[in-house]
Amino acid sequence: MSRHATPPIFDGHNDLLLKLYRGEVSVEAVLRGHGDGHIDLPRARNGGFAGGFFAVYVPSPGSAEDADAMMRQSRYDIALPPRIPFEEAIKVALGEIAWLYRLEAAGAVTICRNAAQLRTVIESDRMAAILHMEGAEAIDPDFHALETLHAAGLRSLGPVWSRPTIYGHGVPFRFPSTGDTGGGLTDAGKELVKACNRLRIMLDVAHLNEAGFRDLAAISDAPIVATHSNAHAICPHARNLTNRQLDQIRESDGMVGINFAAAFLRPDGRMDPDVGLDVIMRHLDHLVERLGEDRVGFGSDFDGATVPDAITDCAGLINLRRAMRDHGISEPLMEKLCYGNWLRVLERTWGA
Repeated sequence: MSRHATPPIFDGHNDLLLKLYRGEVSVEAVLRGHGDGHIDLPRARNGGFAGGFFAVYVPSPGSAEDADAMMRQSRYDIALPPRIPFEEAIKVALGEIAWLYRLEAAGAVTICRNAAQLRTVIESDRMAAILHMEGAEAIDPDFHALETLHAAGLRSLGPVWSRPTIYGHGVPFRFPSTGDTGGGLTDAGKELVKACNRLRIMLDVAHLNEAGFRDLAAISDAPIVATHSNAHAICPHARNLTNRQLDQIRESDGMVGINFAAAFLRPDGRMDPDVGLDVIMRHLDHLVERLGEDRVGFGSDFDGATVPDAITDCAGLINLRRAMRDHGISEPLMEKLCYGNWLRVLERTWGA
């Protein structure tokens, strides 16, 4: 493997399971590399993509392309869709999880349930996969589904994906805006945080609004993690994290995965892939300054967002490493940013 494909990059977020569930890609395409999307095994090997958090996401009715078009404007405020009932969400969630198991059976991924296993698989020919839930619509308030899915491999969960759940409220797709957009966690949401702490399920604040973030930070005894978010100081989008939030993440010894979605990178908030890697370096510099070198990684949003033309897909991570080296990032820091910091925070959250 070339120097530009190392160190391996372990990633905080992708939406490949939704594409599989919808029939937009196949297991064969993931294995052989002849399908659409950002991730398949041949490109992962060429680009040094070691795997990441594979999200279970229940989509709302409507077109993601329409939202992308709106986010190309200079200002926007996209109305959030309504809550999705548990009975509908659990069917989709189980379907997407089944696709992850099919990927594992085919030899594309290994589902990792502890940090020691993750460390081993990152160095293998398979992609390492953490089963992650983006929005807790598929979790009932008695947490029967949470305990069952944990037994099936669930190790990371975000209480919301932007739209409201019975657990709390997310941030809208709004620019310019802060994430101070509504109420905090519900009583059920506070109990969900405690249940995840008991089970050592990592909690993801990427889509939580500021009030929910504060509630989670006050309750949780685990590191605060934003799997795919950026710096609000550089791109003032509601989805990005303020300096105050970054300081709380640092205090908890958590971390942030830099999101490649163009609208959350660009200072003008546009979902336009014509964005240079220097912009990612600006977010990286700011996050390292606020969080320290041990608390920053990547959370691409592959297969779920419009990413910079300079990256395009997981094979394009070679260009990201080249930009990091040109930016003066040392090899020891490269290893931390590419995968070491994810291992560190997961060991703290899950145990060794």
